[in-house]
Amino acid sequence: MIIPMLNNPIRSHLRYGGTVCLHCIRTMTSAPGPVECTIRNKLQSTLEARHVDVINESYMHNVPKGAETHFKVVVVSDKFDGLPLIKRHRLVNDLLKDELQSGVHALSIVAKTPQQWNESDKVIESSPNCRGGFGK
Repeated sequence: MIIPMLNNPIRSHLRYGGTVCLHCIRTMTSAPGPVECTIRNKLQSTLEARHVDVINESYMHNVPKGAETHFKVVVVSDKFDGLPLIKRHRLVNDLLKDELQSGVHALSIVAKTPQQWNESDKVIESSPNCRGGFGK
């Protein structure tokens, strides 16, 4: 695939060896980064997720513009059925082990079964504001 524009976000995904998901192609204006797309692809494919949101919250922290270090993920999967919350979180953390070891500093996880997702009002709480590190 030839992508002519140098600053094209799809080109940066390919440069990092990532695959380009349809979500990233559809949301070119918000230009999701390669780490965000990798997270989305892993969660979607491995967990056969019915719903996935990957929210880059890096802008809320003292990191360079365009950083991909702080994420919140919302995942709805049948594979969570019968698992306690701690095991759901461990499953997501295990899937994203490489990303957590190579630059992702923080990961907030909302992991629900389809039944829980349908019963809830589907409102996800906002993350707290960054306090500058060390709880300041």
